This record gives sequence, structure tokens and C-alpha cells, in this order.
Amino acid sequence: MTTGASARSASPSGSPTPVKLDPQLKVRLKRLAEVRNRAPHWLMREAIAQYVDREEKRQSMREDAIKAWEEYEATGLHVTADEADAWLAKLEAGEEVDPPSAHS
Repeated sequence: MTTGASARSASPSGSPTPVKLDPQLKVRLKRLAEVRNRAPHWLMREAIAQYVDREEKRQSMREDAIKAWEEYEATGLHVTADEADAWLAKLEAGEEVDPPSAHS
């Protein structure tokens, strides 16, 4: 998966993809483009790239959660919320600590 500014700034190599915008949105886009000193096309590409990046991350998180749930159902291994909170508090305080061990 290619993400980040370098992927968004690469020159377009594909064919144009038409996007129909309602007139009010077109006006808003043009106004924002002028204020940002960018082309409306650039803003649309940036918005789409950010949306796709965000949704890919969301999908990946969902898949990870499903895998974790399936593993829990298969093994019964887990950590309690209190154990996880205590570990996260130590990390937040700057301590380098291993995560708690899973148990049944």
C-alpha cells in the first residue's frame, strides 16, 4: 500500500476519472482552492487520497479486531482491562515495559 505525501505528489499516470459535483460544492471547492493557492483538481486528489488512506487504515483495524476476536474464541487467552490500562499508563509515563502476558 502506497500512502503519504510522496504517493499524493506523484504525477498522475492514469486516465482522468470524472467526478460529478453539485454546483454548490463546486463553488466551495473553487473558493477554497483560491484561498489555498491550489488548483481545484489538486484539492480533489488530496481529499480522495486522504479518504482512501483513512478508510484503508479503518479496514485494517477492523480485520485485526476480527482476527483477535477469533483467536480469543479459539484459545480463551486474554488480558483484563485493568491489566491493559496499567500497561498503557506505564507506557504513557515513558517506561519501557513489556505488554502483560495473556492468560485464560
